[in-house]
Amino acid sequence: MEKNALKGHFSIAAAYTIFGLNLVFCKDIANSETISPYVLFTLRAIGASLLFWALSIFTPREKIDKGDYLKIAAASFVGLFVPQMTFLMAITMTSAIDTAIIGTLGPIFTMIFAFLFLGEPITGKKAGGVALSFAGILFLIFNSVHEGGAAATSPWGVVLLLVNSLSFSLYLGLFRPLISKYSVVNFMKWSFLFSLVLSLPVSIVGLVHTDFASIPSDVRWEIGYLIFFATFVAYFLIPYGQKFIRPTLVSMYSYLQPIIAAIVSIWAGLDALSWQKVLASALVVGGVILVGKSRGLKRE
Repeated sequence: MEKNALKGHFSIAAAYTIFGLNLVFCKDIANSETISPYVLFTLRAIGASLLFWALSIFTPREKIDKGDYLKIAAASFVGLFVPQMTFLMAITMTSAIDTAIIGTLGPIFTMIFAFLFLGEPITGKKAGGVALSFAGILFLIFNSVHEGGAAATSPWGVVLLLVNSLSFSLYLGLFRPLISKYSVVNFMKWSFLFSLVLSLPVSIVGLVHTDFASIPSDVRWEIGYLIFFATFVAYFLIPYGQKFIRPTLVSMYSYLQPIIAAIVSIWAGLDALSWQKVLASALVVGGVILVGKSRGLKRE
């Protein structure tokens, strides 16, 4: 495997490991009912914007083509604003198991969008790898302990999760050429600034009326993790990894999230290691390897 491809794999794997832990924290934050999804998203956008703009001071200057500002704004809407906002809203309306199941559709959507917009071929190995990992992750979901989330899933929650998955898959499949054109820091500092501007009309009232002093200390730490690691660090790693591996393979790493959640549950004593979980994890890894060996995954 090429050195650059390894960079891509490690970056995306690290990002989705962070997201796996974040899934647990987001449920805790939502269940605390101390902060709305709109306000939480805006806090993420503020934190990430400040961090990326501060980091850009120490990186080489890079000019954005005038015609690309609108494209970056569109990428921000499709890849940041819609996926994050719909997820934060959906976890209050869906059970944990339904959230996990609908989330498995992402790589399938991404494979289709990458074919339509980038001409990434749907080979037998790629389709087989996606199917193998899909089967493995469903097997894991149905053989794991699931706590948190709503007692029952509402139809609106399902719609929000589908929009979440479709939107981020479209982002991976459509905007790869734009992402590859600029440095990660330059691209993300503008992306989060645009997402912040988009979020303010729906969150400004909540920001003013939120009693931040009443937020429990453990929830504050979880919000801090959400802003720094699951937003700033993870969204640095994803576009960086996208420069080296293809969209379908990037999205395959989303299957790490339920595995990480299962590991955390086992570590916390909420679940136990079993042959079903070992088999499911092996199927997921095998599917990722199969997709990685298919044609059209090397950087152009």
